Amino acid sequence: MSVAANRLLRVLGASAAIMLAAALLNFAVDPLQLFRPATLVPPMYSDDVRMQNAGLIRSQDFDTVFMGTSLAIHFRQSDIDRTLGVHSLKLTMQGSSSHEQVFVLEQALQQRQPKRIVWQMDDWIFIDSPEIEKDIYLPTGLYRRDLRGVAGYLFSGAMARESALLLLRAIPGLAGVADWFAKFTIRNVDDINTLAHGADVASEYNAKAATAAFVRITNPARSRYLGEGYDYSAEVRNFERDAARLIAQHPDAQFDIYFPPYSILQFVAMRDASPQTLKIVFDVTEHVAKRLTQFPNVRLFDFRGIKAITHDLDNYSDVIHHSPAIDLKVLQMLARGEHRVDAAAPTASLEELRAQVEAYRMER
Repeated sequence: MSVAANRLLRVLGASAAIMLAAALLNFAVDPLQLFRPATLVPPMYSDDVRMQNAGLIRSQDFDTVFMGTSLAIHFRQSDIDRTLGVHSLKLTMQGSSSHEQVFVLEQALQQRQPKRIVWQMDDWIFIDSPEIEKDIYLPTGLYRRDLRGVAGYLFSGAMARESALLLLRAIPGLAGVADWFAKFTIRNVDDINTLAHGADVASEYNAKAATAAFVRITNPARSRYLGEGYDYSAEVRNFERDAARLIAQHPDAQFDIYFPPYSILQFVAMRDASPQTLKIVFDVTEHVAKRLTQFPNVRLFDFRGIKAITHDLDNYSDVIHHSPAIDLKVLQMLARGEHRVDAAAPTASLEELRAQVEAYRMER
């Protein structure tokens, strides 16, 4: 055998040994807890929820799933559990479409059979989005634990790095060193994508921030983005394909769905800068409300017309994202059954919101 061939074999052998070692390390430590709850070392979690959720579904005990977008991302599981009297798992994902949300919900329902789904829903999630298999941000193989997903996980150098750091963190005195390099830095599931304890909420959520956001999105140079992606036919089609189908296929699960309390400025911005978009939003809402109230396993709540919340701009960091104090109020209203949409009058809350939007005038 030539010297070059011998060297090549040695390189290939060394590479194979490194890959095998990485796979064994990842399987033993299992940083995402895809195969088993953490036992070898204390668990740590990533704020990359589209990846982390795959492990949470497998490793956590829960009877209720909390789903939504960035409007629900800062809720704490402990608050959900205490207020609703459940054992929840938060699977919210920033900027997620209905297609992504339903894929993740289906995995949770198939694998763990939760009895209740609390779902923050709005018209935006039903705009067209990539098919799941083409979604580069959602690692579907991790959720399904198929060959591609498992192989990619076990042979991942990035995961081997996290596995090694988890082992290092378990050594007395070295946890601080590991924290400098790790990407899995969250020690408690309750802290995944939440505001830090003691955060200065008032500096982020206030009328000045909300008004500035309104001015920015209604600027003629930017206002065209208010209507980006909105198409009535597409949104209705996506709602039927995703949400309506999932609900119909799981009649034994209770779906508590709510429209979140956007600030009034979100709708006023559309009224003033993109009225055609506002019409689509209201038309989609009407279709969704009428359809959801037909399902016996759905309770629909509409919080968009609660003036005490939506007209108090100190509750917002922009025109849609509300403060942690409103998170708690949302949970309390759900627990008390307040603002539930009546199947006999599914558009009543929409008409109230429409009247508020038409009447609202910005203070100068």
